[in-house]
Amino acid sequence: MNENSFDPSRLPAAIRRYLETPRGPAVTPSAVAEIFTADARVVDERTEYRGTDAIAGWFRTAGSEYTYTTTYLGQGSAAPEQWTVATRLEGNFPGGVADLEYRFRLDGDRIAELVIAP
Repeated sequence: MNENSFDPSRLPAAIRRYLETPRGPAVTPSAVAEIFTADARVVDERTEYRGTDAIAGWFRTAGSEYTYTTTYLGQGSAAPEQWTVATRLEGNFPGGVADLEYRFRLDGDRIAELVIAP
């Protein structure tokens, strides 16, 4: 993955929708269902969320205790249904900077799995 070449136009529509969806209290399960499969799995900070209701709850609260900016550094694909987006978060959380990979597995035009990890 070339970390200097982030180009969202190269990403599948489901991943672009995920990256563009605002987080916060207004997120509904129906909005999440437009992005994720009904039985989707998200893993963030070693916690697993399954299904659109749980993922919508995660969308509403993830990172809400901190202020941070996200910079997308690059993307790559191991297969048509497997994508990784490299990110850098900078903010007032412990350590102040985190480089993370968002590892997506798609099922058709929806995200079936997202693992966020260093």
